[in-house]
Amino acid sequence: MGLAELMTVAPSHQDQAFVHEAFLYRDSEEFLRGMLRFIRAGTENGEPVFVVLSAEKIERLKEALGEDAERVLFADMAGIGANPARIIAAWREFVDEFGAGGQQPIRGIGEPIWPGRSDPELAECHRHESLLNLAFADTPSFRLLCPYDVSALDPKVVEEAERTHPFVSDLESFRDSGSYRGIDAIAAPFADELGDPPVRAEELVFDGDSLAEVRELVARWAEKAGLVGPRAENLVLAANEIATNSIRHGGGSGVLRMWTEDGVLLCQIEDRGRIEMPLAGRLQPVLDKPGGRGLWLANQLCDLVQVRTFEDGNVVRIHMAGSR
Repeated sequence: MGLAELMTVAPSHQDQAFVHEAFLYRDSEEFLRGMLRFIRAGTENGEPVFVVLSAEKIERLKEALGEDAERVLFADMAGIGANPARIIAAWREFVDEFGAGGQQPIRGIGEPIWPGRSDPELAECHRHESLLNLAFADTPSFRLLCPYDVSALDPKVVEEAERTHPFVSDLESFRDSGSYRGIDAIAAPFADELGDPPVRAEELVFDGDSLAEVRELVARWAEKAGLVGPRAENLVLAANEIATNSIRHGGGSGVLRMWTEDGVLLCQIEDRGRIEMPLAGRLQPVLDKPGGRGLWLANQLCDLVQVRTFEDGNVVRIHMAGSR
């Protein structure tokens, strides 16, 4: 199938609220061809294009684009998306600045999943990919392409991509994903499995009178894990914010558990509340509206934040790598 024919098969994102597709590629040549085709289709139509990839892939694209690279916005995914929960805010900023309230077609490329991501990171990347459909469901004229390296990634990762993207494409085709979960499933409280803390984890039951004990316990574990300076302070602040949320919205008390695993310090806070907002912590809080700041702050300060809502309450697990 030639380029012109393929373009007639793919839906026009000028006519749809949000076109979110997983692009499957097998090698560096397919990646480059697919990205260049997608970018040039936008720049030739005067569409703003935002590309968020690894620094190495950005350099290759810039070289291939030549002078046209000046018409494209680039950002390093290692910076924006090390914690996947920060990525939606970056896309929201792009949409707000360049989408002209839905009047201007725009497009983006984002690759949050790459070989070497840890299992917790992959879980949160998949959650991020799902939530993109909810975050931009009512955003007109936005097309977002997410590359997946099918030769390097576990087949299960690629299978999950088909569940988190309404559309799937490669160099030769564009199709609806028969596995896509749909907005209703995505918007439901997130209850995917989160392994139990080990029996060696230190536990503290807290309430409104014991936040100081929460901070002291987290600070002690941070020091033991080799976290120093701002990183230790960031973890203590994030844990304090999440614990405060438990007191205010989770039944007045909670349980803090601390342990280390494979060089990563884990701080888990559980309460009896229920987080009903699937995008909590991923969109910058609005100044004149209360709530939403604790999870947002934790995501900005910490390496990874996993949020789960089960029948008996919430679990928030914060990850911070040891000494760096």
